[in-house]
Amino acid sequence: MISQQLDSYLRELIPTRKAEVEQIEAYAAEHEIPIMELVGMECFLQQLKLIKPQRILEIGAAIGYSAIRMAEATGAAVVTIERDQVRYEQAIENIQKLNLADRIHVHFGDALELAQRLESDPLYDVLFIDAAKGQYQRFFDLYSPFVKQGGVIFSDNVLFRGFVAEEDIDNKRLLKLAQKIKRYNQWLMSHPGYETMILPVGDGLAVSIKK
Repeated sequence: MISQQLDSYLRELIPTRKAEVEQIEAYAAEHEIPIMELVGMECFLQQLKLIKPQRILEIGAAIGYSAIRMAEATGAAVVTIERDQVRYEQAIENIQKLNLADRIHVHFGDALELAQRLESDPLYDVLFIDAAKGQYQRFFDLYSPFVKQGGVIFSDNVLFRGFVAEEDIDNKRLLKLAQKIKRYNQWLMSHPGYETMILPVGDGLAVSIKK
């Protein structure tokens, strides 16, 4: 992970976004809603532009920020899932404000229970996992079959604020979650069906190419 000073420098270089997008960013910061960190998001979007996906599946819509950014950057159709009622409704509202309701579909419910809804969908080019960090491996197992061969699975927050590299963590909740993420990273890096690299941008982004 890069230093705070370098992160601030990179943020200053990033061009301004649409006013509506920056309003979502400001709202998330004010209300402590977890959206993807800006430098990490721009790196992620750059990779998506290289991939040129037509269909993207996201686990964890929150208030619709990343779905909006992905749809605008690529022109892809995005299907996303959110289990929190309030955030689901905010996502719908934000997506409508950006006139993207025709390209972003939000499912309401727990992603651990909704996989069957997508079984009849065409395969996806990209899967983006950005939900409950302790459930990443279950999300991966459930939804990776919906990704086509040669497709890419992105997992956000896999460095968990650097806690994955800490030996001593006093907070038991943070320790337990860090251990889960470390196990996920190890499992992912050794998965025979994928080639994976973890990028130290944002809060850590794992990029897994399906063989």
